Amino acid sequence: MCGIFGYIGGRDNALELAIQGLKKLEYRGYDSWGIAAPYSDGTETKLFVHKQVGKISEAKAIPDLPKTQLAIGHSRWATHGAVTNANAHPHWDEGRNLVLVHNGIFENYAELKTELEAAGSTFHTETDTEVAVQAIARKLQAGKDLRLAVHEVAERLTGRFAFVLFALGEERVIAVRNGAPLIVGIGKGENFIASDITPFLEYTNQVKYLDDGEMVELTATTAKFYDLRSGKEEEKRLVPIEWKVEDAEKGQFEHFMLKEIFEQKETIVRAITQDPREINELAELIKKARGVFLIGCGTAGKVAHISEYFFAAIAKRHVNFAPASEFALFHHFLRPETLIFAISQSGETADVLEALEVGKKVGSKLASLVNVQGSTIARMSDYSLLIKAGPEKAVASTKAATSQISLLLLLAYACAGQIETGQKLLMETAAKINDLLNPRYLEHIQEISERYRSATDIFIIGRGANYPLALEAAIKIQEVSYIHAEGFAGGELKHGPIALIQEGTPCLVLIGDDEAKPEILANAMELKARGAKIIGIAPERDPVFDDWMKVPLSGIASPIVNLIPIQLFAYALAVARGLDPDMPRNLAKSVTVK
Repeated sequence: MCGIFGYIGGRDNALELAIQGLKKLEYRGYDSWGIAAPYSDGTETKLFVHKQVGKISEAKAIPDLPKTQLAIGHSRWATHGAVTNANAHPHWDEGRNLVLVHNGIFENYAELKTELEAAGSTFHTETDTEVAVQAIARKLQAGKDLRLAVHEVAERLTGRFAFVLFALGEERVIAVRNGAPLIVGIGKGENFIASDITPFLEYTNQVKYLDDGEMVELTATTAKFYDLRSGKEEEKRLVPIEWKVEDAEKGQFEHFMLKEIFEQKETIVRAITQDPREINELAELIKKARGVFLIGCGTAGKVAHISEYFFAAIAKRHVNFAPASEFALFHHFLRPETLIFAISQSGETADVLEALEVGKKVGSKLASLVNVQGSTIARMSDYSLLIKAGPEKAVASTKAATSQISLLLLLAYACAGQIETGQKLLMETAAKINDLLNPRYLEHIQEISERYRSATDIFIIGRGANYPLALEAAIKIQEVSYIHAEGFAGGELKHGPIALIQEGTPCLVLIGDDEAKPEILANAMELKARGAKIIGIAPERDPVFDDWMKVPLSGIASPIVNLIPIQLFAYALAVARGLDPDMPRNLAKSVTVK
């Protein structure tokens, strides 16, 4: 969840690079932040550390930064310990010689902490992170080399984590990965390490990936990788990244979320512009499998759920959706002939990775849709497709979601032997979205949002593929506007939820031009009869609507076009309520802890 950045090289503004890098990683956590570096005062090497509670993008009173060619930084999403300056990273040993930043959880920290306290160590924070610092420091005091000390401690730590550290007097940065992302950027006379590519994309697009159970030792000119089990050095392939710097900037938009919503004019086309042979190859895997499970978390999970309807309606094929966090409970059904198909924007989601590991143990085939080239889920999969949405910086997923839905719809058509039909429909849908996304449409939705900005509850209903879309609409509204929202299948209202409806309760009704249209309109009438305010998302206006967000006719692709006004409505509600839609409270973009 947290953001890690490290630099070593010839530039003497390493601390400034760390601050700029953390600003680009802030979506991963923004409870607090900190930077650290060794520097010389002309006579000796000293440690510089600065930590603050709050967002780095809003930071004030940063002290003068000393010149240094090595620095590490951290933007925190709190797990162990309250949000305080003391608990903010970086953390150091009692002698202030060893400094470390950490993402993830050390599950056995309590056991190790007891051992260290018995040996005389004193702890000054509530974090699990300090355990690793103190344990490595004791190894150094016993005369161990820094890399060997890190190796021995890392072997004892359990859980999903990544950490980066340096020691005073050592011109190197050492990092370990075990379940949380770390990527090395290879420059000319300089090297970077970060939780994501974007913090160093301005300086290099050449990367090497750390795998789980690996360590890297960086100097200004070298990057040496080691297997933690054997201790042996490993060769790593240099991978060029196609993203551009401007892809990760706001440009003319006030927020990343709005920029990424409007980018769907292009990203849907990019998603479906794939080599047909690769689409058909993955479709063959689906057709040959004896049992297909689609898994994901949050928005990606709702996308997987939507695709159940696509495969049923188009390919006449049964696939199963399960939330990735629950998937381990289905291990009884897994066989080598099973296909587990993971959906993930980051490619690093902890619950998804654990689900894939369950399948891997029994030899099941693994497939995935991801947005990050070289991500752990992509490398773990037998077959993976990139959705090609580009960097998504807002915590709330928008363009990645429609790209995922589009590719899954295309795969359903490929399974039916109709890939050209699917491509034609999706290209037409993308063209309609291009026309839909304009300033006038945004203003119209902003006007509607003003009428509901003070709502305490919003309910959303849909049928068919628009039912899981109603669940996704609830996520969007919850996470950025903080309004309580719930999605339901339209037919389930009279089995309990309709008791919550009273005079003035806003209800979004998601409608496609399909066989479910008469029934969902009848459900809207049932809500209206109880005093609800009906907000229709539909190709045509109906008398039952109090407000209407028009969408183009798009057939079975209606969840794609219906999602656009949902995203804009959630965004407009957040802005109307004075909130930051890019960085909602308590959340982070890439969920790398369980």
